[in-house]
Amino acid sequence: MPKITFMGAGSTIFAKNVLGDSMLTPALQDSHIALYDIDAVRLKESKLMLDTLNANINEKRAKITAHLGVAQRKAALSGANYVVNAIQVGGYEPSTVIDFEIPKKYGLRQTIADTLGIGGIFRALRTIPVMLDFAHDMEKVCPDAWFLNYTNPMSMLTGAMLRGSSIKTVGLCHSVQGCAAGLLRGLEMTDSVKKLQWKIAGINHMAWLLEVTDGGKDLYPEIKRRAAKKLAAARKKGAQKYGDMVRHALMEYFGYYVTESSEHNAEYTQYWIKDKFPELIEEFNIPLDEYPRRCVNQIAGWKRQRDEIVKNSSLSHKRSHEYGSYIMEAIETDIPTRIGGNVLNKGFIPNLPSNAVVEVACLVDRNGVQGCYAGPLPEQLAGLNRGNINVHLLAIEAALTLKKDAVYHAAMMDPHTSSELTLDQIRSLCDDLIKAHGKMLPKYK
Repeated sequence: MPKITFMGAGSTIFAKNVLGDSMLTPALQDSHIALYDIDAVRLKESKLMLDTLNANINEKRAKITAHLGVAQRKAALSGANYVVNAIQVGGYEPSTVIDFEIPKKYGLRQTIADTLGIGGIFRALRTIPVMLDFAHDMEKVCPDAWFLNYTNPMSMLTGAMLRGSSIKTVGLCHSVQGCAAGLLRGLEMTDSVKKLQWKIAGINHMAWLLEVTDGGKDLYPEIKRRAAKKLAAARKKGAQKYGDMVRHALMEYFGYYVTESSEHNAEYTQYWIKDKFPELIEEFNIPLDEYPRRCVNQIAGWKRQRDEIVKNSSLSHKRSHEYGSYIMEAIETDIPTRIGGNVLNKGFIPNLPSNAVVEVACLVDRNGVQGCYAGPLPEQLAGLNRGNINVHLLAIEAALTLKKDAVYHAAMMDPHTSSELTLDQIRSLCDDLIKAHGKMLPKYK
């Protein structure tokens, strides 16, 4: 009987997806599911929801236990085979508000701020210490468990776990498996494609659709023709906009489509959110302050949705496309599967740094998650990735060494931040953010 521990189980919808998937997977149906959170109300809600789901869809019935707060953390982790991580340290208030509002005082505007940029850096700095606490507990009570990280900033957090502990860790994101199909859908090509195949490699949220074919026929020429036409029409003043404009522009200029959304990628490079060219915001349909807006809507939506999920005695579930249950199933059964995972770059992409976390195809079987060789990226794509990796590595260094200079350096290397602010401004901004976060951050030297 495997034990699956879910850290951040108060994330009820996501817990339903990953753990509901597990309840529909024969090799996992009799698991011990241990739910951990620091919010008593949300933990109770998730437990009620999963108890109902367990009764309705799981013939073997999993054992489900709830564990509240740091005092019960080791009990939740003890003997675990798999630890799923979906925490958010600091929540919307105060942390996300701080991440957006203080940079605005410097004229630095963001869209999502959970992966890169000044917001992504500080999200990492407050999350890494908590995750390393998990890791150090795991080293004592479940040293052979696999840690499945779903929390952003994916590359920084996964890298910190791999460098700061002995725990086997893979980072998981759903932008890979939906990338090619989403691109075709947006260009009205879905119906004509019968045998879709694709290859993706790079870094999380900036991995590249290197190949996309239909039974061996290269689809890129037609994709690029349609995307260029659609983008040119939408860029005109007053024209109807659409959500994929930054990604289509990146494909036009750099040759390949990127896995994550336009609102994300608008802040991963220096080309889009620019004080000197404010017209780009409207031209490319860039939604500033998008993540705070989503947070507010999500909080309001959960109040309406709670009863539909938590108190629904007929609650059911269909297996989702999240990788978590497929990884656990492959390890338990030794029936191989392939995923897109975030792992340490052991030569998988030769023209990216070996100490970087890369997103590549991975084979999963009883041996665990094993990255596969992707080969070198086209150099322009590797260059864009390296601009992000510089930030990843310095933020990890700051978290592991507690050196304030490394915090400054991470921000100074960030493509968007450095394109808008001077070095003095960046250092001052970091100081303001450290002060505002207070006890949510460790003391830096």
